[in-house]
Amino acid sequence: MLAVFADPKTDFVFKRIFGAEARKPLLIALLNHLLELTGDRCILDVQHLSGEQHIDVPELKLSIVDVKCTDATGRRFVVEMQVLNVEGFEKRVVYNASKAYVMQLRGAEEYHTLCNVVGVTICDFMLWPEKGSDGAYKVPLLSRWRMQEQHTGEVGLPQVQYAFLELPKYEAGAEPQTLVEKWAYFFREAKYLNAVPPALAEGPFREALEVARRATFEPAAWEAYERAKMAEQDARGALVLARREGVELGHRAGHAEGKREGMLEGKREGMLEGKREGMLEGKLEGERAGRIDAKRETLLRLLGRAGLSLTEEERARVQGCSDPAILDRWLENVFGARTVAEVLS
Repeated sequence: MLAVFADPKTDFVFKRIFGAEARKPLLIALLNHLLELTGDRCILDVQHLSGEQHIDVPELKLSIVDVKCTDATGRRFVVEMQVLNVEGFEKRVVYNASKAYVMQLRGAEEYHTLCNVVGVTICDFMLWPEKGSDGAYKVPLLSRWRMQEQHTGEVGLPQVQYAFLELPKYEAGAEPQTLVEKWAYFFREAKYLNAVPPALAEGPFREALEVARRATFEPAAWEAYERAKMAEQDARGALVLARREGVELGHRAGHAEGKREGMLEGKREGMLEGKREGMLEGKLEGERAGRIDAKRETLLRLLGRAGLSLTEEERARVQGCSDPAILDRWLENVFGARTVAEVLS
């Protein structure tokens, strides 16, 4: 059966719903609900930032909508859908929000003009999966973060704040009760629905579903959507493959390296104990080397699959890279890249 609704978690559809000027009410509703704003604290209007003001962070290029929101305080919001849990993700979210704060400044004398920034991130994975003794998640489905004084718990320094909606923590099934649960249900289940369900039959939820309805897509738009889904799956598969191959290569390399290291250590502190410690250290180092080798191989394979040819200099740069964070960034950059230079940026 053909899909009735497109997946709103996909970059193309997410921006179609929340990034279009004509659909600002949907973005306003999403922000007000996720930030739990009511009464005179509600956002009344939003203004999308111009292209030159967008924050260019290749690692976070999946579904970012930068908006300046006009409300009582003039706050600025960075709204993002993230489908892949990549290495260093939390740090890059902090960087992205902090950059949005700093980029407002035109001169040292203008500090007083800086508006507060809130990073709103919808994750298709768990950032904080730990549960307490009562079986509940220590960090709930919707979490809000800001600074506080560590001795007294007094909240302050509100200039940069964060909100996270972790979709896998949604547990209400087809009967969401709160506004936050309805958004989580919408993002998680839209692509599986055959009709508008009662829980999403009113307000911004129904309108968002109508925007995602396949019948409203022009053929070219639907083709672009399917390409985006394929690219997302390639990126997801690349990360899984890199991790699996890294573990396998690491086990093989670790055995040989561990034995060699064990012999050297044994000469100093005793053959038996040295061999044991050396094998453990070598295994860890071998696993790390194996993961890096697997990431390089996966990157080269994806570049070839995307029809991107490397120069000898570019290939040497990939083969010579031993930083896993950089390799992860390059793997993500393959998504939508038109040149190898864009991937290796």
